[in-house]
This record gives sequence, C-alpha cells and structure tokens, in this order.
Amino acid sequence: MPRIILLLAVVITLSLLIRRAQRQPPHKRRGAYLQIILGGALVGVIILTLMGKMHWVGAALTGLLVIARQMLPVLVRLLPFLGQLRSQASSSGGKQSEVSSRIIKMTLDHDSGELSGVVLEGSFKDWLLSELDRTQLDTLLDYCEQEDADSAQLLASYMEQRFPGDDYGDEREHRNTGASDAGVSRTEALAVLGLTEDASETEIIAAHRALIQKLHPDRGGNDYLAAKINEAKDFLLR
Repeated sequence: MPRIILLLAVVITLSLLIRRAQRQPPHKRRGAYLQIILGGALVGVIILTLMGKMHWVGAALTGLLVIARQMLPVLVRLLPFLGQLRSQASSSGGKQSEVSSRIIKMTLDHDSGELSGVVLEGSFKDWLLSELDRTQLDTLLDYCEQEDADSAQLLASYMEQRFPGDDYGDEREHRNTGASDAGVSRTEALAVLGLTEDASETEIIAAHRALIQKLHPDRGGNDYLAAKINEAKDFLLR
C-alpha cells in the first residue's frame, strides 16, 4: 500500500510539472522538460536505492550529474575564463539598441536592422515576439492598446517590419506615431543608441546618424523608433 501511494504521488507531481512546463514560452520549455527528466531520474534512483535495488555508488553519480546540471550557470558566472568566453560570444553579434516600455522590450540589431522583442507582462509574459503568430500578436496588441499606449506603438513597429505589405498601417492610422511624452533617463537613452556610459559626444552623434539612416520614415523606416532615437540623442546632448 505505501508503494502504491508513493507511486501515485510521483505520477501526480510529474503530471503537474509537465502541465506547468507546457505553459512556459516555447524557448523555455526545453529547459523545463530537462529539469523534469533530471528530477524524475533522481527521484527514481533514490527510490530504487531505498528499496535496495541500486548500489549507492550509482545513486551518488546520478545525484552529482543532477547537481552539476543545476550548478552550470553559477559556474559560468564564477569562473573568469568561462565568463570571458561568454562575453566575447555576446559581443561578436554586433551592436544592439534596446527600447523598453511597460509591456514590451524591443531590441534592434544595428547590422541587420531587424527587430526582436520579449513580452514583459500579460498572458504572453516571457514569450519572444518571434514565437507569437499573427493572431497572438493581434491579441497582444489589443492588450497593449488597453493598458499602455507606448507599448502598443512599440509592438506596432515590430509588426510593421514582420508583416510588410499588408494594410496593417492603414488600419491603425488613429494611433499616435510620435515618441512618448513620459521622458527618458540617461540609461534608457544610451540603451536606445546602443552606447555605454562613457560614450562621447562624437560617439553619440555617430550612433544616431547610423541608426536614423536605417529607420528614418523617409527611407521606409519606422516613425516611432526614429522618434525614440531622436529623443535619445537630444537628451544625451542636452
């Protein structure tokens, strides 16, 4: 009887964990499933060991593997050599600009001009915009329009790039395409231009010029992001 109760408890727990993993954004599901597999393996080994059907050495090795998997991110942060490798890998991808609102965080790649983003709140929280289809994006846009106009403009910028040639812009003409009047901090302005804290006036001007050439409305770019770039430059050169 105790074994049946234990088995039911394990099955119910695994079922709940799998359902929780299925609700995760697609880019996080793999990690969630891996954790379930490793956790399940560890529990299975412990049960078999307690039942005398597995040698303690095998149980110890399994436990070490699970611990090593969980500690890997910590080791990357603590070991300088691994940290340098990670920073070099991230820097090799070119410069990026970041524009954040309450609901959306958008990133612009300077080399390709492509936009990417992540949802910060709502039913699609932690989802990458690239993981959402058109219907889901429309749902998210409706939510943004109800909750935060700045987020709606930012999401509209992404959708205009991802779905070129449709009548999306004509359908949304009522939306204000200018930058937000909420103001900007120095940190936000530097992020928009893809600059560091020690950026010089020359670097600010050069970054603005390079970005505005890609995004200026007269060149088929995006009105809202161009306005944010102008706002960031004006703030930093104030």
